[in-house]
Amino acid sequence: MHGILIIAPNWIGDAVMTQPLLANIKEQYPESNIDVLASNWVAPIYRACSEVHEVIEAKFEHKQLQWDLRKQLAKKLAVKKYQACFVLPNSFKSALIPWLANIPFRIGYRGELRFGLINLPLDNPSKINRPPMVEHYLALSQLLGKDQALAISNSLTPKLNVSPIANQSVQAKLQSAQIDPANIYVMCPGAEYGPTKRWPTSHFGELAQRLISSNPNNQIILLGSKGDHALAQEIHSQAKQDGHIHNWCGNTSLDEAIALIGTSKAVISNDSGLMHIAAALKTPQVAIFGSSDPAHTPPLSEKAKVIWLNLPCSPCHKRECPLGHLNCLNDILPEQVFATLNTLQS
Repeated sequence: MHGILIIAPNWIGDAVMTQPLLANIKEQYPESNIDVLASNWVAPIYRACSEVHEVIEAKFEHKQLQWDLRKQLAKKLAVKKYQACFVLPNSFKSALIPWLANIPFRIGYRGELRFGLINLPLDNPSKINRPPMVEHYLALSQLLGKDQALAISNSLTPKLNVSPIANQSVQAKLQSAQIDPANIYVMCPGAEYGPTKRWPTSHFGELAQRLISSNPNNQIILLGSKGDHALAQEIHSQAKQDGHIHNWCGNTSLDEAIALIGTSKAVISNDSGLMHIAAALKTPQVAIFGSSDPAHTPPLSEKAKVIWLNLPCSPCHKRECPLGHLNCLNDILPEQVFATLNTLQS
């Protein structure tokens, strides 16, 4: 198998959870180059995967066919003569490029009228008993004909590497801000899905106060996208700890965010892409779950602790609380998260 192409998922957390698939493919076909076609948004995840030979970035947009762009990419990829392609998203449009590029083996799950575009298909699992996402992606490796028992040891645990260039950039930023790298806690208040995945900013603020009161050397960095900046500002205002809390939401690249998470003492996050990055870097973390299911998308790390109340109404998987109370998150108190953090440090 000379060259293998991966069509990446569109979300950071999903991208992290594909790494065990890449590792499995690399073990089965060690002489093959594995290239990844990814949106600009998730490309940094694949730059942090040691199995990847080349990351091909494209300006994909959500819910847009972008027919001309896909034809152009297919023309460029056809020259590389890939022998197989794993199409990881379930959409029709994601299967177009490998078909247009005449890649012989096109592997993916059935869905969205992809008959013919995917010629080595696997049935989608039941939505009732969905497997964890790592297993969902890893199952595709069996379709190339080799025994899946060849899977690497610890194959269900994603692993990422910090880019030396990104690490240098982060260290320079920390030095400029006069932040001691040895005493950083990273808080990730955002979650793209919606409010039912976001622990209240008032709780984050109180937790930040507790961390700083417990050790005046502690520094809190609030990490996320530009869309999370306002949430982080609320936390900064509520904690009232100027000089100790730093809002970096929207001020780092994803490559830098990976490096910063790898540097930190611990991460406190919602169920988000940054949560999965922390797990893949084996950074101690507390992951807070509300409307989503930690059995389906857990942080896969021995250094991770999940807090989930498992209320009768959860997991509801809704973007807004259908009952109007959001008890699944409001009732997870800062002192509980603080106590859990202390068990990680001990």
